[in-house]
Amino acid sequence: MSKDTDRITPHRRALSLGALFVAEMVLLVLGYQVLSDLECRATGIELACRGLRFVALWLLCAGSLMGIYLWARPAARTDFGLAAAGAPGGWGWALVHGVGIVGMLAPLVLIAPEALSAEFQRMFPLAAFGALMAALGGVLWLMRPMAWIAWLQGRALSLVAIAGFAAALPGAVVLAGPLWSVQAITDVTFIAVFLLLRLFVEDVIVDPTTYVIGTPEFRVMVADSCSGIEGLVLITAFLALYGVLFRDELRLRRFGLVIWPLALLVSWVFNAVRITVLILIGVHVSPELAVNGFHSFAGWLMFTALSIGVLVVVGRSGYALQAAAVPRVRSVAPLAEDDVAGRILPFIVFALSGLIAQAFWSEPALAYPVQVGMMLAALWWVRGTVLRHLAWPSGLSVVAGGVVGVAWIITAPPAEPPSEVLLSLGAGAFALWAGLRILGTVALVPVIEELFFRGYVQARLDRGTVLSRIIAIAVSAGLFALVHGRWVEAGLAGVIFSFVYMRNGRLADAMAAHAVANAVIAAVALWRGDWALI
Repeated sequence: MSKDTDRITPHRRALSLGALFVAEMVLLVLGYQVLSDLECRATGIELACRGLRFVALWLLCAGSLMGIYLWARPAARTDFGLAAAGAPGGWGWALVHGVGIVGMLAPLVLIAPEALSAEFQRMFPLAAFGALMAALGGVLWLMRPMAWIAWLQGRALSLVAIAGFAAALPGAVVLAGPLWSVQAITDVTFIAVFLLLRLFVEDVIVDPTTYVIGTPEFRVMVADSCSGIEGLVLITAFLALYGVLFRDELRLRRFGLVIWPLALLVSWVFNAVRITVLILIGVHVSPELAVNGFHSFAGWLMFTALSIGVLVVVGRSGYALQAAAVPRVRSVAPLAEDDVAGRILPFIVFALSGLIAQAFWSEPALAYPVQVGMMLAALWWVRGTVLRHLAWPSGLSVVAGGVVGVAWIITAPPAEPPSEVLLSLGAGAFALWAGLRILGTVALVPVIEELFFRGYVQARLDRGTVLSRIIAIAVSAGLFALVHGRWVEAGLAGVIFSFVYMRNGRLADAMAAHAVANAVIAAVALWRGDWALI
């Protein structure tokens, strides 16, 4: 193993892998339901497509409900954390999981977004087999089969009930769909959206009888499957399970008569805001992106996050809990102190910042200052981890970075014409944008990416043997290539950064090599005015 070995305390490994799985789920949902348009009815294999979608929804619900169960049962949570830390699955299962994720993402890379539904049938076996590998690999990467069996003893019935409850939720949403046709619900929702839209646009079109709302430039018909009814169902289901598990600690009358109605109101307000934002995206940014954002899978993800957020608030509320059960709030967030989480979370924030830029800016490059702010905030939050891995770089890392930078420039495609949007910026605004672009490219991105690709992925797979090190380098460099536009060049750069890291076992050397490479590229981009180079 390298010198940057993982210091994983009980619970932290499970939390870190859980955060990674959540990030992967977000990426898949955004890829299939927001940034592209997959309609099962248009695939020619509607039943199989909907089956795969149901499995994904079930995993989302089951994982969330299991989190509530572990939250409510300290003994189960402690045993789970100890088993995950003491009997982890090996790098082989991590590789199975990673290959499965790649298989699930492959259709998005190999098929143009506009042709995804028509061409999905031929890619379905790859996506389905990838889903199976990702799920199986993830479960057994978390802990070994015998550890799972030992942990399930005495708890199997409860978890089977939770799995069944999760499986019933999609059906419950379908059954609750007709609530959208209740005129009072439709009217009050459309009135709220109308009032919110009027803050931003003059002419708003609303017809609750046909479920149409929008502006002359962009309007949508809100069907029951994307109306936000799933939010009401999920809030109710999550609160019901929470109430059963925490019944001895809750003020049940307040919980049922005050908190549950307020939670439903929060879900309804959130849905009105969601519809408003999507319509504004359709008017000002991209109609296709707005329509995709209405898809029910994207709604499930947002309302699941909202439901968990409501439970967190309830769990810290002196109004909801009996006096003896009110937890003491810690002054420092536990994840901010964890070395493994510190290697993963900045990359999650970085990836989400890119998706936000794509979603809300017609010219995503203009959003880079926002991305810099998000990256700085993430790195500051885990600054303890960052500081532990900073050191004076070796001379070899500087030379290797220079070689990578020069090679990237030499093999670059012909320069693209400058963006008209960037050219339209005033001198001061452009100077500020360029400065932040270079800061992010040279100082922030190398730290974030090396913490994740070399510090987490490679370190997790490297077991000290020749075979494990080959696999660790291949996987980390392969994933590194996937998030960059030029796969071959990025993959080779990832291999070089991996060797620099392994030479002394110091992430600081990989960060320095990456930073030097990016500095060389950024200097040439500034000289040429070719910002597409970085």
